[in-house]
Amino acid sequence: MTNSRSTDAGVGAIPLTLPALGDAGLSEEAPDYARRLVADVEGAVPALVAISDAASAVRPAPGKWSPREIIGHLIDSASNNHQRFVRMRDRDDLVVEGYAQDEWVSAQRYQDASWRELVSFWQLYNRHIARLMSATPAGDRDRPRARHNLDQRAFRAVPTTEPASLGYFMSDYVDHLEHHLRQILA
Repeated sequence: MTNSRSTDAGVGAIPLTLPALGDAGLSEEAPDYARRLVADVEGAVPALVAISDAASAVRPAPGKWSPREIIGHLIDSASNNHQRFVRMRDRDDLVVEGYAQDEWVSAQRYQDASWRELVSFWQLYNRHIARLMSATPAGDRDRPRARHNLDQRAFRAVPTTEPASLGYFMSDYVDHLEHHLRQILA
């Protein structure tokens, strides 16, 4: 009888490291924003893990999120948008439900979570979202939808008088992520 730990770490086992993960598996037809998402995440991870555990918990001012809470917020954003992107591909509208961001960050106690665990989860979740963006047919991504609430839900609002596309909303997701990375890494 062998110990499962020694089997898992034995010959042929693949370590969970950045080089072992390889590329994000994007198709050749992947939209630019999916490639940008992968590049942003993979470029940020080394800088994020270089932040000490103590520094990741420092709030820059009262009422502001720490780097841990920002990454937690980006995990929440990934979770919400993952579902939105899947559901919206076949719909004729882009009316999306919101969520209480501050309450979600507080409820999940990101401030008390392991910094490296948060960064790893955020990295892998966004690699998955980039694959989803790539796997969504261009016709579904680029189809204009007259009915939407991206004037309320998008990082870069779209007036209700203008049509919006799922591709715009996906690209907006990457813009939002980049905004928060700048907050942490500035």
